[in-house]
Amino acid sequence: MGKKKIVCFGDSLTWGFDPDTHLRMADEGRWTAVMRKILGDDYEVIEEGQCGRTIATDDPAEGEKSGIRYIVPCLESHNPLDLLIIMLGTNDCKRKFSYSARDIAGEMQRMVEKVLAFNRFKCGDSFKVLIVAPPKISKAVTPSWLGDMFGYDNSVKVSADLADWYKQVAEMYGCLFMDAAECAVVSESDGIHMDAVNQAKLGEQMAKFVKENI
Repeated sequence: MGKKKIVCFGDSLTWGFDPDTHLRMADEGRWTAVMRKILGDDYEVIEEGQCGRTIATDDPAEGEKSGIRYIVPCLESHNPLDLLIIMLGTNDCKRKFSYSARDIAGEMQRMVEKVLAFNRFKCGDSFKVLIVAPPKISKAVTPSWLGDMFGYDNSVKVSADLADWYKQVAEMYGCLFMDAAECAVVSESDGIHMDAVNQAKLGEQMAKFVKENI
């Protein structure tokens, strides 16, 4: 038996954006690395995080950010795999998109349909899909440098509703589900990103989840 391969598909929360330095966290500080260390040599953990990535929306101001366009090429490059973790939705809460939580869940539904079609017809249903609701945006975003971009308190409300909608999508399509907010919170520095402590908490919970389900 070879290593079990896990692909972690996300945005800056997976890339490891440090809310204090605005740089990328050290390799060992990101939740993906924490999970990898706990799981050990029987697992291969692949990071596919991109700052600003949305689920399915083009963002002309920031360039190629639509996750739904990249997800199949990403899966093709890492095939075969055992688990795809999707943790997206935070950037879809930006003011420029004016989305409700239901709208964002609709984007996630489209992505999941695309992933499952690839899984069935190209991979013989060989891997599982874990949908993760990202840590909730906090009211600290309002006075932060990201406040205007995220529409201040509106993004807080939209983000808070994502988990319930994502859970429905997961149940509808037979995917695994996890709410990152049950173990991690965002930093008071910007209300969007996790600090190293919470990256570690998420990594620990992810590792536990993987051991129990994969």
